[in-house]
Amino acid sequence: MPFALPTFSFPFQKKQTDSGGNPSTPTSASSAQPPQELQSFSSGLVSIQDIISPEAIEVDFSYQKINDIYTRTLFVAGYPRTVPANWLSPLINFPHSLDISMHIFPVEVKKILDDLRRKITEMEAEISSDIKQGKLSNINTEIKLEDARSIQEQLAKGAERFYQFGLYITLSAESVEELNKVTNQIRSLLGSLLIVSKVAGLQMEDGFKTTLPIGLDKLLITRNMDTTSLATTFPFTSAELTSDTGILYGINEHNESLVVFDRFSMENANMVVFAKSGAGKSYAVKLEALRQLMFDAEVIILDPEHEYEDLCSSVGGEYINFTFDSPKKINPFDLSSVYEEGENELGMKIISIHTLLKIMMGDLSPTEDAMLDRALIAAYKAKGITPDPATQANEPPLMEDLYKSLIGMENQDAQNLAARLEKYIKGSFRGIFDQKSSFDIKNQFTVFSVKEMEEELRPIAMFLILDFIWTRIRKKLKKRILIVDEAWYFMKYRDSANFLHSMAKRARKYFLGITTITQDVEDFLNNDFGKAIVTNSSLQFLMKQSSAAIPYLSQVFFLSEGEKRFLMASDVGEGLFFAGQNHVALRVIASPEEHELITTNPQEILDRQKNQPTSAPETA
Repeated sequence: MPFALPTFSFPFQKKQTDSGGNPSTPTSASSAQPPQELQSFSSGLVSIQDIISPEAIEVDFSYQKINDIYTRTLFVAGYPRTVPANWLSPLINFPHSLDISMHIFPVEVKKILDDLRRKITEMEAEISSDIKQGKLSNINTEIKLEDARSIQEQLAKGAERFYQFGLYITLSAESVEELNKVTNQIRSLLGSLLIVSKVAGLQMEDGFKTTLPIGLDKLLITRNMDTTSLATTFPFTSAELTSDTGILYGINEHNESLVVFDRFSMENANMVVFAKSGAGKSYAVKLEALRQLMFDAEVIILDPEHEYEDLCSSVGGEYINFTFDSPKKINPFDLSSVYEEGENELGMKIISIHTLLKIMMGDLSPTEDAMLDRALIAAYKAKGITPDPATQANEPPLMEDLYKSLIGMENQDAQNLAARLEKYIKGSFRGIFDQKSSFDIKNQFTVFSVKEMEEELRPIAMFLILDFIWTRIRKKLKKRILIVDEAWYFMKYRDSANFLHSMAKRARKYFLGITTITQDVEDFLNNDFGKAIVTNSSLQFLMKQSSAAIPYLSQVFFLSEGEKRFLMASDVGEGLFFAGQNHVALRVIASPEEHELITTNPQEILDRQKNQPTSAPETA
């Protein structure tokens, strides 16, 4: 949020007293004290001063030459009325060597309150005089009066302290031409922040001494600052986000450094990606998946829109198109055949089947839910599967076995459930969810696609695949990345949202990192489970957003005004990358070879297809 700087000023006196009447010493960003006396280096004639002194110093009107180096000091003479936090970061990150000195002088509150009362009285009298004469009051005076009253109230409450603040910059160069060029660049940079800077003409020596680490302000060009305003000048915030291990995520837009990070080094390896359509979220996620392969990570992707097919074929992965005609089938009753101490494998599988059936059949009454639970236990028992781990290797039942169990109950509620399930067994949806599992996840890069499924069946198929993946993941501990694209499908149903949330909470136990991607930010964050998935993700990547989504993101991620504007104005492939408590503005970048594999730009894909050589016709 922006912070207001006081617009009124007081004459500054360097000598001040504390509450006891004793002289107080000004504080400075350069805390080292000036040397009181230079001691002899030895008993001879050579002193420390002789050793450290330059060979020659030339002082001009607008620069100073020390040996072969030219220096120039600038001071800040004017500030904007309001400033954001860390407003000095562009100056700190300026790509040239600078000596920046901030001098802070505390002022006694009682004296300031007395001066404020006098100032407020003068300004009120000026405004009253203008009104009596039929003139419009001076708008600048009204603004100053408003600021003075505000700071007077805060000082009287003890919520704020008062300071005089001086900001000075000394730059150096090897020639006058370079010095002038850098000076103009810095003044332009400060001007873009509405900061007025000037050259310390005829005071180059005093300006140079002011920026030395000796704690002396020789120029004494200061500005009123309260505690809150002064806090915004604190420039030492880190914009770095890199580590010794991991993959390259992109370029840090603050300082053009590399963002290299290992998601498995965090407390969990989960990640969420929020972006509007066309912002480059699939591009960024595919690039990460491609690079994770190089670090021996197994990548599993749930792809609703055929966006990962080309990448999958390029890396020799397995692409499973989940349709009516596909030979690859998934049995939702399939057990993992893995026993974990303290966990009931059968009970957990029945819970997940409950969730699947609620998506398939709609809401269930408590009686219907109990009836369904009884039928599920009976279907497993008919195959000899009980909570005993030794029985879980038996052949699991099918959806048809559950249907027969419901029919055999001869109960009206059970008959109703059987009727709602019948279309998946004998009706138009037959052959999708009532077959034996016919494959396993063995490839290092596996993609499941549900694009060919009807819109009504897509959430069911996505949940079934996710449950199948989760069951297989728990078989063997291995470094894995699971990418769930268009995750808002799961948020449509409370039970499926809860299942995804449960996976995100338990993923770390199985060396799994879940990447959750969605463009429907509002639906995702309005769901309690969606918010919980975000909080259980150590990495978050926010890319270009619509103005309607910004309030929801701001509430969850506590975005500043600058970050909100950045997300609305960012280009394709740009965004805010959060890693724990650190975050930077990130620009995703790929090599030409990577770009060719992962691009989703239709024009680029069409051009590539046109440029592919056609096979020559066979000759007899």
